[in-house]
Amino acid sequence: MTATLRDQITDSIKTAMKEKDTLRVSTLRLVSAAIKDRDIAARAEDRCQGIDDSEVLSLLAKMVKQREESAKTYEDNGRPELAERERQEIEIVRDFMPKPLSEDELKTVIAGLVEQSGATCLKDMGKIMGMLKTDYAGRVDMGKAGAVVKGHLCS
Repeated sequence: MTATLRDQITDSIKTAMKEKDTLRVSTLRLVSAAIKDRDIAARAEDRCQGIDDSEVLSLLAKMVKQREESAKTYEDNGRPELAERERQEIEIVRDFMPKPLSEDELKTVIAGLVEQSGATCLKDMGKIMGMLKTDYAGRVDMGKAGAVVKGHLCS
């Protein structure tokens, strides 16, 4: 049986604690807490199992995006040391994410999904975006993907 992402994160926290890597420990504890929060919300929706790996990947992608925005804000306000810490946290979180799709790979995947689903117009965009979100969780910037899907369906 393969280890779930949550197991990998827990194991990494233990390893980082042994190595006294305080930045990694604090970042991974934040990740773990966010996963537990999402589990609690899932239980409130009567989903007994909590969240699965695809939802964890979506959560990690959201955390990366938040840190990228924070790093930019810190840079813009003359706080390069805080921006650098955000970038270090991004790298730690990305260790648990699959390699993102390149622009060309994204276009190829979207073309395949459009063909597979028979989508022909913009009203089918939600269907394609849903397929991307489930099949490529954590590998796709949904903002960029939306523009590519729209371009593909409008042409």
